[in-house]
Amino acid sequence: MPKTFTLNEIVRHLGGELLGDPKVRIRQVAPLQTAIAGEISFLAQQRYIEQLQSTHASAVILGKGAQDATTLPRIVCDNPYAYYAGVVGLLNPPFKPDPGIHRSAVVADGAHIAQSSSVGPSAVIEAGASIGENCVIGAGSYVGRDTVIGSGTELHANVTIYHGCRIGDRCTVHSGAVIGADGFGNAKDGDVWRKIPQIGGVVIGDDVEIGANTTIDRGALDDTTIGNGVKLDNQIQIAHNVTVGDNTAIAACAGIAGSAKIGKNCTLGGASMIYGHISIADNINVSAGTLIMKSLDEPGGYTGVYPFASHQRWLKTASHLRQLDDLFKRVRVLESNKDKNGNQTS
Repeated sequence: MPKTFTLNEIVRHLGGELLGDPKVRIRQVAPLQTAIAGEISFLAQQRYIEQLQSTHASAVILGKGAQDATTLPRIVCDNPYAYYAGVVGLLNPPFKPDPGIHRSAVVADGAHIAQSSSVGPSAVIEAGASIGENCVIGAGSYVGRDTVIGSGTELHANVTIYHGCRIGDRCTVHSGAVIGADGFGNAKDGDVWRKIPQIGGVVIGDDVEIGANTTIDRGALDDTTIGNGVKLDNQIQIAHNVTVGDNTAIAACAGIAGSAKIGKNCTLGGASMIYGHISIADNINVSAGTLIMKSLDEPGGYTGVYPFASHQRWLKTASHLRQLDDLFKRVRVLESNKDKNGNQTS
């Protein structure tokens, strides 16, 4: 049966100021437009204020500047969007399987699994691996030899963790993610490529979430490192020896080349590309689709997205861009032929 909470109970768990009937019972969260009785909604942006006036929600979550915008029972807080996230988690706790090792799982001698943890069907735990308290290892997942997984971490189905990796506490790794595969290390020897064995590992901090089909390569010599609180979307590629600082968030399809260093509290938009062997300082926001080819030292936003246009217009603009270098040279010649008063001399 779904769990329900009164508004008073929600405030006791999450804080905030309650205005209105504290006994109103909430069973779920919904958008302002579609919410019905028994549901709570939220207003995070003023442009949705009209929807607040017509909502059928039993209660709403508001910022302090909007507390008088409705007479509905309401919870007033500093950050309605973050508070909404807390309420969703409260009303929809994740399913947690019972502790124990499924009979079809394969656990090598010398592996350690805490009694409070769960290992699902057809999972494989290699020798020397260590699974902490209250972990969930999903069906078909693989944990390589000597890998350490901290307490409260969940691997969804079909996650692959190679040998010698370390994953912190309370992490979530979604299906299809691969952690610790070889980095792209090859040395040219005449006409052939010689593989460079990748002997580093991957070290992931606490409270990290890794999206579906995201890959994090092991280091060539030192470790690839993901800091505490990092949030990685789906289908991200993080190459060998990359460092990602604490509380950085990276959107889907981004690619980070080898030995790049990403600072703390950064955001990288979807499909952004980060060149190898460069550094990005703390508190930098990179827009979606932007290619960063040199180090960034100053906090702030960076955008390098070429605007879309109709195909014919785009071709014309591209043609003009190809002529910029020639045009620049012609302008320099013209400027060099002016006197000090700006008159053309030849």
